[in-house]
Parts: sequence; C-alpha cells; structure tokens
Amino acid sequence: MTDVPGAGPVRDEDAFDVPAATEWLRENASDASGLDGDPEVRQFAGGASNLTYLLRWPTRDVVLRRPPGGTKAKGAHDMRREHDLQAGLATAFPLVPRMLGYCGDESVVGSEFYVMDRIPGTILRKDVPESLGLDTDGVRTLCENAVDVLVALHDVDVDAAGLRPLDRGDGYVERQVGGWAGRMRRAHTPDVPDHEATMAWLEAHRPADRPHVLIHNDFRFDNLVLDPADPTRVVGVLDWELATVGDPLMDLGSSLAYWVQADDDPSFVALRLQPTHTPGMLTRDELVARYCAARGVEVTPRDLLFYEVFGLFRLAGIAQQIYYRFHHGQTTNPAYGAFRDVVAHLDQRCTRLLAERGADL
Repeated sequence: MTDVPGAGPVRDEDAFDVPAATEWLRENASDASGLDGDPEVRQFAGGASNLTYLLRWPTRDVVLRRPPGGTKAKGAHDMRREHDLQAGLATAFPLVPRMLGYCGDESVVGSEFYVMDRIPGTILRKDVPESLGLDTDGVRTLCENAVDVLVALHDVDVDAAGLRPLDRGDGYVERQVGGWAGRMRRAHTPDVPDHEATMAWLEAHRPADRPHVLIHNDFRFDNLVLDPADPTRVVGVLDWELATVGDPLMDLGSSLAYWVQADDDPSFVALRLQPTHTPGMLTRDELVARYCAARGVEVTPRDLLFYEVFGLFRLAGIAQQIYYRFHHGQTTNPAYGAFRDVVAHLDQRCTRLLAERGADL
C-alpha cells in the first residue's frame, strides 16, 4: 500500500481500542466488505478539532472520526450530527464521503465516533506540490473549480436533502456574532488579546440575513480532495463538523479568512494553511466576484468588510478554543501551543482592516 500524505503514527494521548472499534465496524457498517482482520491505524496530523484516523486493510481504507479529550465547547464535536448530515447529503451533493456507520456507545472507544470511506486523491496543504504538474493556468482552473463547488453546495435543495431542520430561522447572523463572542470570552486566556473591539464593531454592523442555504462553514483547500487523474477537479469535500443551514455570505466570509494572497503582509503569508498565494490563484476580490456572479447576488463594500472581519474573528475563536485546551494541559500536542500566535495575529489583522477600510464606510 502506498503512504497517505498527512497520516502518521497515532499520538499516545489519542490512542483508542482498535480491536473494539473494528469489531463494532464489522458488525454494524453499512458495507463491511474488506474489513476482515486487524487494520493498520494512522492518525491524520491536519486539523486540530476532531481527531481523525486512517484504518487500512489490504483492499480498503476507511476513516474514523471522534472528538478530542478535555473540555469542549457546548454543541461542538457532535459526531451524530456530522454523520447524519453527510448521510442525508449523499444524493444531493455527490462530493460528500460515503458514511459507513455511527457509534453512540462510548464504551467502545471512550467516546462516540463515526466511520466513512476514504476518498482517494490529493489534499493541498501550504503549497501546491510540483508533482501535480500544474502551471499558472492549471492553478487558476483549480481555483475556479473550487469556487464553483462552493456555489454548487449553496445551490443544494435543502428540503429535498432533508436538512431543513438545521435551519433555526431568521437571525442567523445575530446568533453567529453573539455565539462566537461568547465562545471567545469563555475560552479567553490571559496571554492572548481579548478581541473586544472587534466584537463591538461586529455587533454594531450586522447585515440582515440572506436567504438561507446549506453552508459548510470551513470551506478551504485542505478540506477538498482533488482527482488523482486531474488535480484541477474537486472530487470530495471533507470536515462537515460546522455545516448548517444559514447565510451563504457568512460561509464566503469564512473562506476569505483563510485566503492569504501573495501581496499580504509577510506575517500573514507565513501563517497560511493553504496555497492561495500561488501564482494563478484568484485574489480575494476575484473570488468574491466569481461567487457573486455565479449566484446572482450583490454585496456592498460595508457588508463585505463585515463578512471578512467576522470570518477572521471566528477563525480566531476556533484557534483560541484549541489553544485553551493546550494552555490548561488538556493536551500535550505542541502544535496546539502555536495557536496562541495565530489568535494574536488575527486580532491584529481585524484591527488593521477596520482601521483601513471601516472609516470610509
């Protein structure tokens, strides 16, 4: 078997009872073919929220997802919700992984978990590998295709997919601003900025909700799987933990938060998690223009600033919740300690954007 990039040894603190999990899987999976015997188990290093593992048999790979240890934010890491959403979406959005089963019995591995088939392909990290053979035109095609996937997701018929119960009705933007402000305050540690100025600006400049659609809430390149035969084509979308039904431009803003351009300040470029700085990639303005043209929507400069700043603030909130666990000794993973600097930089970026653009709106 060839190696799967990003999958390495399981960290001691994240180990689980593999025989118990595989026995449950053989007895309960919707398709248990090829799962005989003990699998090789690896852990994906990418991602810092839910724990993700690769289980490999000679003829089949599956992925197991479960929550992290330690204190978790209320409503976060809901494995059943994540599993059921993807299962319901399968016919309406074929880029979702195939679900094999959800286990709510925490006695099996110490937590709930779910299992899905692995989608073979390339997942981009900080840079576009030379081995993909993409020139500038190829990178642009890939980027445009990725934006079109987000458009297709927002065009899913929520009612036909049975996902309307996720829609809590009007007030999505208000709930998001208040919810993430609360999470940031609860997870605050004395060694990071408090983000209070940004939270006050967001509260004072909330736009009205747009018509609600299915949103991913973490749409970025390292959650996309590229076709092994044509790396400009997206064949899978991963990590549906934050997906819901709500305002599509809030989803766009979340993507903008990760979208680092080559001409951004060096400290922001250094923190990038995806290769959006690569020659051929769309700029943030081009990304917004392509999305809005495809969906026939318009957004004012003031509202666009809100969506971008909210995306950055929300990303800071996610990073702070992760860093909180490290700060309080709930995990020893040194990668989590680096999130303190991410939170501080995102505070600086929000402050700079508001100073540069907010005064004119």
